[in-house]
Amino acid sequence: MKVLKDKTITDVQNFLASGISGGLKKSGKKDLCVIYSKVEAVGAAVFTTNKVKAAPILLNMENIKSDNIQAIVVNSGNANSCTGKLGIENAKKMGETAANSLGIKPKEVLVQSTGLIGLQLPMDKIIPAIEKGCSMISNTGGSDAGEAIKTTDTYAKSIAVEFEIDGKKVMMSGIAKGSGMIHPNMATMLSFIVTDANITKEMLNKAFKSSVDDSYNMISVDGDTSTNDMSAILANKCAGNSLIDCEDEKFNIFKNALDFVNVELAKMIAKDGEGATKLLEVSVLNGKDIKSAKACAKSVITSDLTKCAFFGADANWGRILCAIGYSGADFDPEKVDIFFKANSKKIQVAKDGMSLPFDEDLAKEILLEEYVKVIIDLKDGKENATAWGCDLTYDYVKINGCYRT
Repeated sequence: MKVLKDKTITDVQNFLASGISGGLKKSGKKDLCVIYSKVEAVGAAVFTTNKVKAAPILLNMENIKSDNIQAIVVNSGNANSCTGKLGIENAKKMGETAANSLGIKPKEVLVQSTGLIGLQLPMDKIIPAIEKGCSMISNTGGSDAGEAIKTTDTYAKSIAVEFEIDGKKVMMSGIAKGSGMIHPNMATMLSFIVTDANITKEMLNKAFKSSVDDSYNMISVDGDTSTNDMSAILANKCAGNSLIDCEDEKFNIFKNALDFVNVELAKMIAKDGEGATKLLEVSVLNGKDIKSAKACAKSVITSDLTKCAFFGADANWGRILCAIGYSGADFDPEKVDIFFKANSKKIQVAKDGMSLPFDEDLAKEILLEEYVKVIIDLKDGKENATAWGCDLTYDYVKINGCYRT
């Protein structure tokens, strides 16, 4: 597999996109994106587990059942969440407008919105913006699409890879947004993946849901699960590989590429957490079972006290052990070893659940890096899990203390 620099979703065969300003954001920045496959495509998606689901999510949960999903339309600046029956109607109008503009059926369109909760969509702006966005789709619009889905993100998140199946080159690319209200079992994060792989809807769905569990569902910025979270993938079968219709070697090659794309996008989201200064990676080794390993990793990456310690470059490993302790995981506290690592530097700060002498200066040097890894060895089994997040800073409070104003 090869990572393709400077490539994006519109470099995948027969995918077009656009990103425009529809006037939803006061800043005048891009706020509406359209992604379109020129040929029929199969789709899969995962949605927020929040009981309060935004109107687009409710619509998409039905539309994703369609055999053909050819388009995705997304607006930023307004979440269309907690907007009642009118919100549902407006989400449907978004899909209908895109479908009419692109010559496909409304059920073949996925719709998404992100931004402030509780406001009705300004349809006098949305409808013409969608029509304009559909008219401007091109094979160079991928970067603009990535810009248009941002809210408090500081940069557009994109990745593209190429790999081989049956000697045929297959491409996969994705864009994502997310900075705050991130605690998926999906969170205020969106990701849209496109590929030209030839794969059935059933196998795409199986691969995607499994991949999301080990990527987006293993990140946390602030512990808040949004009403609008969504991750979707479209596959238009243009690569020419033989059909992936079972869990064979071809499926595994595809799944490995998908895992890489999703993990990299998830890490970009975690790194860009609101006000964050560093990306944190927590790896739990040798758990009794995968459920326990994941619970420990996610608990540490979600702990506010631990995140604050990392902001201050304070080697307060006790907060890590504390977070494992309330995770609900099955483990023996008297076996736990904890290490910090950054680049080539590594230090052990706890052994068998207890303190041991360590170089405080080296520990601080490691914790001052922009990418810090925490390694937790439970010494209790063979299962491993990794989670990603960021530190908790003064700026996070500033950003969210005046989000509406």
